[in-house]
Amino acid sequence: MPLWRAADPLVLASHSESRRAMLEAAGIPIEIRPAKIDERAVESAAGPLDPVAAAALLAREKAKSVARHLPHRLVVGADQTLSLGMRRFDKPKDRDAAYSQLKLLAGHTHRLHAAVAVVSNGEVVFSHTDDAVLSMRNLSASFLDTYLDAAGDTALDSVGAYQLERLGVHLFDRVEGDHFTILGLPLLKLLDFLRRHGSLSA
Repeated sequence: MPLWRAADPLVLASHSESRRAMLEAAGIPIEIRPAKIDERAVESAAGPLDPVAAAALLAREKAKSVARHLPHRLVVGADQTLSLGMRRFDKPKDRDAAYSQLKLLAGHTHRLHAAVAVVSNGEVVFSHTDDAVLSMRNLSASFLDTYLDAAGDTALDSVGAYQLERLGVHLFDRVEGDHFTILGLPLLKLLDFLRRHGSLSA
């Protein structure tokens, strides 16, 4: 009996390389269909949101936007936000923004909030959010420049200006939480849903 039991691949409404890699490594056949939504407009229309609610909303809306064009398919949306106390961070727009974010995060403990949603035929059939706690070490100005030089444009691809699975690991003293959540997808909970749904062998 094959591991993946559904007739069609799982649709991933994301261009995230880390999410693609996680699913492929787990043996899940996927079809990439990045969602094309204005995230800030979606949040603005929803009113004030805490970081957890924002991640959950965006995960749902990404999946919904792709699922409209793919009836009867399972579509996965995901999102990740970062909070330092009451302050929320988004992906930096450029190197200067990445430098400023890292300078603020250095020496402090922040939270990553990862959300996943599955939509089928316009209905949200599964959603979950999870948190991880990360403590960044004190970082000198010279090290920040060295890190950003080495990371290049990849520093702009994730909230907080780092990818823990890559050079971002050099920024931290301590990491607490699920590894997959930190990478941007609560994979274990998603796999559990897919088994209960009958798409994965149990």
